[in-house]
Amino acid sequence: MAKKRDQRSGTSSGCRENRVHSSSEQLERPNSASDRSKLVIFFFFVLSSIVAVVVYRMRESSPSSPSSSTSHTGSYVYSKGLVTEDVNYRDILSENSKVSQNISQRHYTYPVLAYITPWNSHGYEMAKRFNSKFTHLSPVWYELKSEQTNLVLEGRHNVDRGWIADLKKAGEALILPRVVLEASPAELLKKKQRNKAINIIVAECKEMGYDGIVLESWSRWAAYGILHDPSMRNLALQFVKELGDSLHSTSSQRNNEQRFQLIYVIGPPSSEKLQEHDFGPKDLETLSEAVDGFSLMTYDFSNPHNPGPNAPLKWIQIVLRLLLGNPGSRPKSLASKILLGINFYGNDFSLSRDSGGGGGAIIGSDYLALLEKHRPDLQWDKNSGEHFFFYADVKDIRHAVFYPSLKSISLRLEEAHSWGCGISIWEIGQGLDYFFDLL
Repeated sequence: MAKKRDQRSGTSSGCRENRVHSSSEQLERPNSASDRSKLVIFFFFVLSSIVAVVVYRMRESSPSSPSSSTSHTGSYVYSKGLVTEDVNYRDILSENSKVSQNISQRHYTYPVLAYITPWNSHGYEMAKRFNSKFTHLSPVWYELKSEQTNLVLEGRHNVDRGWIADLKKAGEALILPRVVLEASPAELLKKKQRNKAINIIVAECKEMGYDGIVLESWSRWAAYGILHDPSMRNLALQFVKELGDSLHSTSSQRNNEQRFQLIYVIGPPSSEKLQEHDFGPKDLETLSEAVDGFSLMTYDFSNPHNPGPNAPLKWIQIVLRLLLGNPGSRPKSLASKILLGINFYGNDFSLSRDSGGGGGAIIGSDYLALLEKHRPDLQWDKNSGEHFFFYADVKDIRHAVFYPSLKSISLRLEEAHSWGCGISIWEIGQGLDYFFDLL
């Protein structure tokens, strides 16, 4: 996920938005390949995963394996022994829609932020059905844009007031829509415009009965190149602090004693040696008082030109250590504000050298269709902590599919819990129903 942060926003064509696209290509079950061919391709992925982490230039060893993060009492998937490395397509197809009878029981004790996209109605249904599993819900609705000298908050047409009312009846999860800052920072960060932007955002929260917002701006500011300038970087941080202070000084409509909250979206550092555009530990400390949580986007590690796992576990550990320090020395107050990103989407990569790589994101329905058609042997990559499988399409081009499993998600929950972190899920309409039994 660290590759192109500016492509991950709600309105640009990019990784997160493409998660919702379904595969339309009709595929046939491939002819059986030789054992040697399968072995070569398998080792290709193992090697590429290792090389990618080395290129990431981080040499520290990972923290010790965490103990179980939650109580699994009453969990259907644990009672059926489904949270395992040894999975098969039959179990996934037959069990993916089954969950515990008591869907209100929370197993993960730290905050859980769930994103919902307006182009994926399944996410809206999951937010209502599993409301008690979440502490925060973030529908991807808003953009703050420049129109000549004016600032305009676009996106209210996405808002579903009936859904909001249903959520408030269903549970206590806070509703914090995402706002992406598309406005030019050169103008936005001037004091007059800065104050105007903050007033617009706070006013929208009041009028619409929200509990705050999730703000995404760092990737935009990096794309504009302003983070290389110390004075502009300070203005950027100042904007987030002032927005947080303003939200915290305003009472929520739901509860007069509860203040509006601010969650800030951050990407993982791009290397061991922090670059000027990276959000690093100093920035985390600077904003810690003004921000209630940091949505850390630890996914999209691989791409069609460098196929492999979505979010290698060792890479996640490295990112957390960069931001928080070693486990024994990290401030608990900072760790508790990190919401570790967990993807509920996967990737279907083409392995054709002639085409220079290809493929893209898949969601749960795409994944189930591939399993049903190809009946593949799922393999466990212990280096990344992810399941994957291979298949060949009608042109006899081999593909590698990486999609979350109960085991891969459970390992990331344990990792987050061992650091004292919450989690953020992109996005809940793209997963399988029984994933929620882990939360």
